[in-house]
Amino acid sequence: MSGEGYMYRKRDIRELLEIYEGEILTCPSCGSDKLIRDPARGEIICAECGYVVREREIDRGPEWRAFTPEERERRSRVGAPISPLMGDTLTTDIDWRSKDASGRQIDGARRLDIMRLRKWHTRTRVQSSIERNLSQARIELERLAAQLDLPKHVKEQALEIYRRALESGLVRGRSIESVMAAAVYAACRNLRVPRTLDEIAKFTRAGRKDVARCYRLLVREARVKVPLPDASDFVPRIAGALKLRGETVKLAKEILKRARQMGLTAGKDPAGLAAAAIYIAAIKTGDIRTQKDVARAAQVTEVTVRNRYKELVKKLNIELPLNKR
Repeated sequence: MSGEGYMYRKRDIRELLEIYEGEILTCPSCGSDKLIRDPARGEIICAECGYVVREREIDRGPEWRAFTPEERERRSRVGAPISPLMGDTLTTDIDWRSKDASGRQIDGARRLDIMRLRKWHTRTRVQSSIERNLSQARIELERLAAQLDLPKHVKEQALEIYRRALESGLVRGRSIESVMAAAVYAACRNLRVPRTLDEIAKFTRAGRKDVARCYRLLVREARVKVPLPDASDFVPRIAGALKLRGETVKLAKEILKRARQMGLTAGKDPAGLAAAAIYIAAIKTGDIRTQKDVARAAQVTEVTVRNRYKELVKKLNIELPLNKR
């Protein structure tokens, strides 16, 4: 081999090493950036000139093959994505049973070792008072979320609000249950998930007054920004409980939009306004429900539905059938 050709090959090897180490995604031959990866051959090829930019590339995929989604899910060894709801510590516990996995009795010396491991596992599991408080708050959050049927993103934001309140010292002197309930209500308000304060307080032992007080504290001290409540957010939920048609839901939202434009929604309970709008829309579309049924679905009183109904009909000049006025 001539010296000229030897130098040329050394130059190619140096360029390939630069591409490999620096992840330069251009072809050293023609300068094109249109590179194609061929995982079957372990090569990176230039689409313009066919130059093999890299060969014997490491396959970073799994060593197994799967031909169906079910087979892929069964063979995959990765877990669920990291979530703040899981915490920073392991959630497993060392069992108290005196038998091993095969059902054989554990001898005395081994049992003492397991007891010692269990004791230190309990001690090292939670390091600070903030972590201990958060672990109890997560349990309370899971209980509330199961009762209220909350989605995952609401739970994550509620835990973040509670964490900020805990780091600001707002939880000290108050019950974890009431502060967590207030954080759940703030997260529902922020993410437009229709849950009322009365509904959340119903599943807590603290009571509505304590939850409302903690919610005002979070808004004032923890600087939790929540949008104004919108009655339209409650319409799909109430209509779903009453099994109304889509036409009725659409008309109820139009009624609430007109009421908002005229300033009739200020200072009113959004659930009561939504219930009244649904009651009016149901009458107009023939999908009639009683005030008692609507009030029960919206979790408000019949008096609230009746008062809001009369106010909307009068202020918006809504024409109803003669037998329903």
